[in-house]
Amino acid sequence: MKVAVVGATGLVGTKMLEVLAERRFPVTELIPVASEKSVGKEISWGNKNWKVVDMNTAIAMKPAIALFSAGGSTSLEWAPKFAEAGTIVIDNSSAWRMDPGKKLIVPEINGSVLTAQDKIIANPNCSTIQMVMVLKPLHDKYRVKRVIVSTYQSVTGTGKKAVDQLMNERAGVEGEMAYKYRIDMNLIPHIDVFLENGYTKEEMKMVLETKKIMGDDGIQVSPTCVRVPVMGGHSESCNIEFASKPDLKEVKLLLGSYPGLVLVDDPSAFEYPMPLIHAHNKDDVFVGRLRLDETNPNAINCWIVSDNLRKGAATNAVQIAEYMMSHQLV
Repeated sequence: MKVAVVGATGLVGTKMLEVLAERRFPVTELIPVASEKSVGKEISWGNKNWKVVDMNTAIAMKPAIALFSAGGSTSLEWAPKFAEAGTIVIDNSSAWRMDPGKKLIVPEINGSVLTAQDKIIANPNCSTIQMVMVLKPLHDKYRVKRVIVSTYQSVTGTGKKAVDQLMNERAGVEGEMAYKYRIDMNLIPHIDVFLENGYTKEEMKMVLETKKIMGDDGIQVSPTCVRVPVMGGHSESCNIEFASKPDLKEVKLLLGSYPGLVLVDDPSAFEYPMPLIHAHNKDDVFVGRLRLDETNPNAINCWIVSDNLRKGAATNAVQIAEYMMSHQLV
């Protein structure tokens, strides 16, 4: 099993390599791919050193699977070329997510729609993944009508430059800025570019991707996405309105038994999900602070936390690859 990791030296690419090793994905030959300045360097993985190669070399090596985390423009240019060579591309950028001809996959939710003909598969946005993981079991029982969500998104979602900015500010060191404003001891209600409707691109990703993953255009999502000076994962406050009245005990049973979800919900014992304490370096999505909405009999409130570099990116991509293998679609 030849596996290429495109963007192997970046934050998510590095995490993909970690996840492949931890989950013991059956890689016989690793093909790390990066920008021209990294070509020829060596990456240590699986007790071996592997040379970083360029795109054309990687395509010629005919990997069975290519995990892409190198940005949208790179994916738009190169994913079809890998696919033409017979490689299954699992892409972490936003390039293919809303393409009607491409599947947008969270394996626990809609892995069953995948076929051997799918050569470019889109990995959803990190903040969408953790939200739909909670929505799915509840939607199947009560039918989700509307979600009001506010996100608290880690600087790791922006990349190394943002992590460096936070650490520099914390240390009182001047350095390159990933954001227009200081992030340490601050919040920035601005993720990605603003659109004509006043929402950001990140917010509209949550709106559109949720409908596609859940297979239901009737689900309404009203998001506000905020960058916070946090490491370890993204957090979300969600108000979820259903078509029928939910039973809180049943809600907890549904969430606690769903694959990939962990219920952390005992406020009397100070147990509720936190990014650094629960989600950091974990593959699961954590949910807690469950309570009925006292202003709406058909709604609940909850708090969702997940490591955005893992389930929000690298882990979900590797899980898609695992699904393709286990169902003999590779």
